[in-house]
Amino acid sequence: MAALAVACAQAHAADTFVIKDIRVNGLQRTEAGTVFSYLPFRIGDSYTPEAGAAAIRALFATGLFKDVTVRTGGGIVTIVVQERPVIASVDFSGTKEFPKKDLISALSQVGLGEAHPYDQALIDRAVQELKQQYLAKGYYGAQVTTTVTPLERNRVNLLFNVTEGAIAKIRAIDIKGNKVFSEGTLRGLFTLSTPGWLSWYTKADQYSRAKLNADLETLRSYYVDRGYLDFSIESTQVALSADKDSVYITVNVHEGPKYVVSGFRLEGNYLGLADQFRALVGLKPGDVYSAKSLNDTVKAIVDKFGAYGYAFARVQPQPKVDKARHSVFFTITADPGRRVYVRRIDIAGNTRTRDEVIRREFRQFEDAWYDADSIKLSRDRVDRLGFFKSVNIGTREVPGSSDQVDLDMKVEEKPTGMLGLGVGFSSANKLSLNASVSQDNIFGSGNNLSVDVNTSSYYRTLALTSTNPYFTQDGISRTVSVYYRTIQPYSAQGTNYSIKTPGFSVQLGVPFTEVDRVFFGVGLEQYNLNLSPGAPAYYIAYVNQVGKTSSGVPLTLGWQRDSRNSALVPTDGRYQRLSAEVSPVSSMRYVRASYQFEQFAPITRNTNIAFNGMVGWAHGLNGHMLPIFKYLYAGGIGSVRGFQQSSLGPQDSQGNALGGAKLLVGDVEYQFPFPGSGSDHSLRLSTFLDSGYVWNESQKVSFSDLRASVGLALSWVSPVGPLKFSFAKPIRSQPSDKLQSFQFTVGTAF
Repeated sequence: MAALAVACAQAHAADTFVIKDIRVNGLQRTEAGTVFSYLPFRIGDSYTPEAGAAAIRALFATGLFKDVTVRTGGGIVTIVVQERPVIASVDFSGTKEFPKKDLISALSQVGLGEAHPYDQALIDRAVQELKQQYLAKGYYGAQVTTTVTPLERNRVNLLFNVTEGAIAKIRAIDIKGNKVFSEGTLRGLFTLSTPGWLSWYTKADQYSRAKLNADLETLRSYYVDRGYLDFSIESTQVALSADKDSVYITVNVHEGPKYVVSGFRLEGNYLGLADQFRALVGLKPGDVYSAKSLNDTVKAIVDKFGAYGYAFARVQPQPKVDKARHSVFFTITADPGRRVYVRRIDIAGNTRTRDEVIRREFRQFEDAWYDADSIKLSRDRVDRLGFFKSVNIGTREVPGSSDQVDLDMKVEEKPTGMLGLGVGFSSANKLSLNASVSQDNIFGSGNNLSVDVNTSSYYRTLALTSTNPYFTQDGISRTVSVYYRTIQPYSAQGTNYSIKTPGFSVQLGVPFTEVDRVFFGVGLEQYNLNLSPGAPAYYIAYVNQVGKTSSGVPLTLGWQRDSRNSALVPTDGRYQRLSAEVSPVSSMRYVRASYQFEQFAPITRNTNIAFNGMVGWAHGLNGHMLPIFKYLYAGGIGSVRGFQQSSLGPQDSQGNALGGAKLLVGDVEYQFPFPGSGSDHSLRLSTFLDSGYVWNESQKVSFSDLRASVGLALSWVSPVGPLKFSFAKPIRSQPSDKLQSFQFTVGTAF
């Protein structure tokens, strides 16, 4: 044993020497200095076998070499390397689902790309990752191979050959074990579906494990929110056909019994207002238990505490389930914490809109007690400005203070200007040019300025309108409008009349409450009517009684209440407007009044129903006939779609719409996101039912005269302004009505 130890010591001494020189052989592109930088020894050091092994490991770890050998002799250490080929280019063949530049970028992030060493293990992982990406997209038959082409100077070209195949479609979704709800109802909860007419856009028929998990969670929530607390998903099977073209999903569920609420109790500190908080509880004894309703109750209680200045109230619901009696008793424990006040309000994201434009809409003030209701109202008022894509407000604790918070409002600007240009040519209008420029937030001041120009031979207009919503610091608005219009219609017999209208008006809007505003206005307008042979009879009758020139001094009075959550895309809230226009002097003496009502009510998180109604009435004063220029009109988008604009009501012998003195319009609309747009409210579809009609002064209002239509509408808050398209089919009409199935407009939400 002693002899063996001596022999080993002598052998180790023979392998250990002082390094006189270090040489590197086999380099083609790599600098020798790169190799030396990884060696654990230098000239003059003592070489040991352990140091040689460490050098080999360090050089292999660089990934630059596929073989490394250390040779020694005569005090010289020689490093012999064999470099890996360098990738000269990476390309893809057969990829249609993914852009090549995205694939190249993804590979470069994991170390595979041009000028990188060729590493077969890394390439194999890239192939598997690429297959996984295709599997996630539903390409279960996708095949990926690589082609390596050697080049001079130890370089290679790398080509990924992809055979994508066809996307596997979901052919069936079966739900087993359900008894309470039909399979069709439950399948309707899923975002995944079998192929349909919109599948090319929604991709809902392409299987995704993440989407299936989300659908299963939706299914579970659906049952739990309806009292089935023991509901469970026992198993889920996803089967792929042999040709990898079809996917079959089977979900086995256990429903269990329905649970009801046996009672509830409030515990903790409710500020001595327990009765008020108790009224917020949405679940009463005997109701079917719903986790969603309980969460809504907790939110309502937290918001109520916030209205009293307790921004960080803690409210904990504690359900106690009695499985024997299938009932739930829950306790709601509240700790309001300390009352806090707002130290500072910070605004971010307004790159164009001035801070003061936003701050003047706030009803929560700095250095005042925190008020959740005022904060919500502030957010809604800023959103109703219509200047921003999104408006969010959050609460931030002040470090080192237990009774102060800061508010952070973040807005995202959107274009508030609209430019419209149009050129047209027809045998009637010849060459026409129209242009309009409108800016709702000019220079970020919150003021509105619009210029409208139209040069068609039928309708010419030049109008300038300016609105200052804060003409005074108290929020009184002022709108000034100056215009000059010429109407000169064309008929087969030629032009037979023209109307020239210069006018001016000023209107003030006075806020009375946070949602109420009263308008006062005065104007001056003149109508010059020139008739030719063949003019409509009602124009001739008007000229015979009033004359070719008539003028009026309209006084306007209006009231508006707006509690909508958004002015541009409302989904909740109500809008009402009552307006009256009276001209008691000059040659035009009349009164005209109208009332508009809009109600928006959410149905689900992303859908809502909208009701719109309008009534109008007009009458001549002091024996004067009602001016034909003040008639009421209905028909077209904005009132009764499917009928030509302003075509409903009495007609003359030539079939021209006369308008009337009495108007009744009613709409109901179900609004929902465009398929594939998620919760984006800027692009929405809706189904609608419109009805309405116009009667003259001598006619009696009769519901039997109402016209009606149904249809589909698309609304889009586009970069150039709100657009709305509709396709309507009249379901109640008369042969004399002028129908128009497709219509579109640029305007407000409804």
